[in-house]
Amino acid sequence: MSAKRQVHLAAHFPGVNNTTIWSDDRAESQIAFSSFEHFARNAERGLFDYLFLAEGLRLREQKGRIHDLDVVGRPNTLAILAALAGVTDHIGLVGTLQTTFNEPLELAKQLATLDHLTDGRAGWNVVTSSDAFHGANFRRGGFLDHADRYTRAAEFIELSRELWDSWESDAVVADPAAAGLARGPFADRSRISDVDHHGPQFDVTGTFPVPRSPQGHPVVVQAGDSDEGRDLAAAHAEVIFSLHTEFDDAKSYYDDITARLERVGRSKDELHILPASTFVLGDTPADAAERARAIQRAQVSPATAIAFLEQVWNRDLSGYDVNGPLPDVEPDLDGVAITRGRARHTRDVPALVQSWRDLAAAEKLSIRDLVIRVSTRGGFVGTPSHIAAEIDRYVQERATDGFVVVPHTNPYGLDEFVDTVVPLLQERGVYRESYTEGATLRETLGLPGNIRDRRGVLA
Repeated sequence: MSAKRQVHLAAHFPGVNNTTIWSDDRAESQIAFSSFEHFARNAERGLFDYLFLAEGLRLREQKGRIHDLDVVGRPNTLAILAALAGVTDHIGLVGTLQTTFNEPLELAKQLATLDHLTDGRAGWNVVTSSDAFHGANFRRGGFLDHADRYTRAAEFIELSRELWDSWESDAVVADPAAAGLARGPFADRSRISDVDHHGPQFDVTGTFPVPRSPQGHPVVVQAGDSDEGRDLAAAHAEVIFSLHTEFDDAKSYYDDITARLERVGRSKDELHILPASTFVLGDTPADAAERARAIQRAQVSPATAIAFLEQVWNRDLSGYDVNGPLPDVEPDLDGVAITRGRARHTRDVPALVQSWRDLAAAEKLSIRDLVIRVSTRGGFVGTPSHIAAEIDRYVQERATDGFVVVPHTNPYGLDEFVDTVVPLLQERGVYRESYTEGATLRETLGLPGNIRDRRGVLA
């Protein structure tokens, strides 16, 4: 009998996103370090593979007003992860960082530094942007065409790896008595290569300033879901942060990525797929379902429901009754966008609107009910034993390799999952009982070993 596949879990800090219920009685600051610290320590108590932070480069707006959650601020991802390195010992620390508006040498330097600070627990969630609204916050004030953003991202990753590989594992000598000298060399220059990169996106010539880090390369995570994004992940990623949470959809996505890996000569063992998933726990199925309904209505207030529709209709819909039918007016496809800083729901707006109208008519859904139905994240609802069994089923049947768990409150939203679901996964024999001492993030994830240098030597 073959051994059971092991479940991998990551924890998404519930900050500025549509699942967060900031008005919950137990909710605390989304920017105070105490919130990040509690969340990280609790995720480590639950033996999660890594903690995951999102990033925002500009405050989102709708009809000229800043999105409510953004008002609390979108702090710097790397600064938070560096601080969390000092209050955790084993859990990986993964940050979302742009390839569109950053530069390879600077970001590669920051990530290599984080890998050193954490003794090999750093990861990088690679994201792109084709949005001029975000681009206006940067010196060049522009943005890339949609087709170009993945071209830049691929070269960005390749150049970062050239930079990380430019130091051999034993380049730092630091031996005062070397060669009988009173003060020997600190580094062996012959083991440090200059980078000389000339590509369509970047021209970089020079010496990378950071010695080789414990993992060689921080773990690369990718979240793109378009064909270009899937190809980028198949070629470069070690973890995919997926949005495919329903079982059949997740299985189809898993199979698609596996086929793409084969086409680029990679094994499925070199990449994990971890969909984002919410959860609602209850003592009974009925209790969990009732809690889920209450959480969904807290996530989708009347104002949120109207704002959600406005993003698609591109019209002011504030005059519509949230408890009434969908607007009978057609979307404005040609007007200036009233929403800035959010990804579009679809490029085929008329088809989306018609599908929503059909669904609302068939199930007699109000505006608010419809928005709850289509906007709340797919997730697990039930008793701890039901949720543990479902997570196990997804992994054993190769629909996923695990999940990125997304709580709905901050910073205590993960606590109940750690207390009740994790022990049941351990009882099933599919989840670790402890961390391996001194393991890097790549080793914790069960991925192929740390990246070797050019001579095949581990960092």
